Amino acid sequence: MSTISVAGADIDTRHFIGGVRVSSTETYTNTSPIDGTFLGEISRGGATEVEQAVAAARAAFPAWAALGPQGRGALLHKLADLVEENNETLSQLETMDNGSLLRSHRRGVMPRVAMNIRFFADWAMNELRHEPFETRGHTNNVSWDPSGVAALITPWNAPLMLATWKIGPALAAGDTVILKPAEWTPLSASFFADLTVKAGIPAGVFNVVQGYGAEAGAALVAHPGISRISFTGSVPTAKIIARAAADNLTPCSFELGGKSPMIVLGDADLDLAAEIAVEQYDNAGQVCLSGTRIFVHESVADEFQAKFAERAAKITQGDPRDENTDIGPQIHQVHFDRIKGFVDRAAAEGQNIVWGGTPNADLGGLYFTPTLVLEPTPGAEVVTQEIFGPVLTMMTFSTDEEVIERANGTEFGLAAVVVSGNKDHAKKITDVLVAGTIWVNCFFVRDLRAPFGGSKKSGIGRDGGTWSFDFYADVKNTVVSPNGWKE
Repeated sequence: MSTISVAGADIDTRHFIGGVRVSSTETYTNTSPIDGTFLGEISRGGATEVEQAVAAARAAFPAWAALGPQGRGALLHKLADLVEENNETLSQLETMDNGSLLRSHRRGVMPRVAMNIRFFADWAMNELRHEPFETRGHTNNVSWDPSGVAALITPWNAPLMLATWKIGPALAAGDTVILKPAEWTPLSASFFADLTVKAGIPAGVFNVVQGYGAEAGAALVAHPGISRISFTGSVPTAKIIARAAADNLTPCSFELGGKSPMIVLGDADLDLAAEIAVEQYDNAGQVCLSGTRIFVHESVADEFQAKFAERAAKITQGDPRDENTDIGPQIHQVHFDRIKGFVDRAAAEGQNIVWGGTPNADLGGLYFTPTLVLEPTPGAEVVTQEIFGPVLTMMTFSTDEEVIERANGTEFGLAAVVVSGNKDHAKKITDVLVAGTIWVNCFFVRDLRAPFGGSKKSGIGRDGGTWSFDFYADVKNTVVSPNGWKE
């Protein structure tokens, strides 16, 4: 059977290529992380399906590019309207597929999906410009031309929302798209493909190839017909993609891992700091931006820890479809075992696990309790490696110089959080932190007009506003002489 029913909607589990559904000879099984419910057999693509998708996307490219920002924007606005009309279906589908909170999908995530699409459509129509400038009497005219076929490889922790950070600017720029969603969460991408048809987006402009990274993903990034590759995921996978892309000199944009610091200065509002610290457990810790390394000034460490513990104890873990649940399960047994392995090794090393540290015995399945490791050994893997689960570390410091050195002492540079009661003190710290995004006295505020991306091994390139179009488009400068005109 190639369709499943979720939230009253039929979801096709085949690929979407050239405007039609395409089966593969092989499938793989998709189950819900909530309770292990069988969700369906998903078509398992590879080189054959990628070849079909590239051909379809390349054939559709000239007409899509020729529509211009206004023509494309009108269709993208229709697509955003359809996302809003199907909020409930998308929300339930995503929760069933990846275990994130249903209330968050309804109120925040799916509205954000629609906003992502609208934002980039509007940016291309209204904001993507550079004022002409003169060079010795010659006029420079900067433009952003569609580049071709964009291969988008997206993660499982916020599948559709993170995908539309890429889909939005790629389509608005005039590129055609091949989306390879994470194999653990393919369903919302498939339903979204149906919405593109209803929006009137021409066949071949948006394509979905499902499957494993080593098969479908590998064939996609190595294909010479691809003009851009955008990937969100792990550092090891990004290295594999970069090697494949190098043969064709295909430009790549990577948003990768993080081991972000959260710094609580001695002048911080500790109630605010504790609230922000609890937010680092959001989505069961499956957030690349989370400040998993909490550094607290020694003068306030005991008071902060007490406030943090009080708030963390109130976290309700359970079925993400329940309105009262704060965090749900981990995404997959493989990932659950990885998280448990980190914590078990930390315990065996004698690290001080002050709360959590075990699977949730009351829930079973893939539910791992929120965990805090206090003053872990410097260099321990719980400090240096991205766990991507509800596991935080807390360490004390005595001077600004010390915390800056320790916060920057990582191969990552995705994000950081600073909590301070003094603007000058906060600025002293943020000025020298190495991170693509820094939040001061807040967390997870994201404006699409702002650049987003990582430093060091946390990524290459920036998304947002014109930065996105600088990647998905061919940026061109046309220099016009005042001489030689006959009229």
